[in-house]
Amino acid sequence: MKLLYAQEEIARHVKELGAQISRDYQDQELILLVVLKGSMLFAADLCREITAPVTLEFIRVSSYGSGTTSSGEIDFKVPLQCDIAGKHVLIVEDIIDTGLTLKVLHAYLRNQQPQSLKCCTLIDKKKYRQVDFEADYVGITMEDGFIIGYGLDYNERFRNLAGIYLLDPTNLPFQGEA
Repeated sequence: MKLLYAQEEIARHVKELGAQISRDYQDQELILLVVLKGSMLFAADLCREITAPVTLEFIRVSSYGSGTTSSGEIDFKVPLQCDIAGKHVLIVEDIIDTGLTLKVLHAYLRNQQPQSLKCCTLIDKKKYRQVDFEADYVGITMEDGFIIGYGLDYNERFRNLAGIYLLDPTNLPFQGEA
């Protein structure tokens, strides 16, 4: 594993995103729709940086399973549990890679008729983008590599790392325990 972004650098990006979102929404009520599981650490830090009134809601969708590449199939594991019609909604996602998950999720949420719908991601990886989807708020842009830590996982592991690391799937720590 190679450290790409230390905890302090991540915190700086999250603070900048929080300030930008706070300016854009000021006194408007905002629903942070957290895409589980990977976004939970990012969302927890981000919501503390936003000065606008926020509520947290959760949805769980997946296109990875246990691999390092998207399957292309979007699975709604925990669907939307609240009414977002007429409300400002900000999707909080840990990473955008192919864009497939967010494109499907965005279309699904748009059908719920929110007043506004935007997306915030900590990591935007464009190399493997398969659809036209751009986040409204981006913390870090990177080209390539499978990353773990700060909520990002490999086979449900490594979410608890404080930094973000580049993972070589052919040389995994704890390889014999998979």
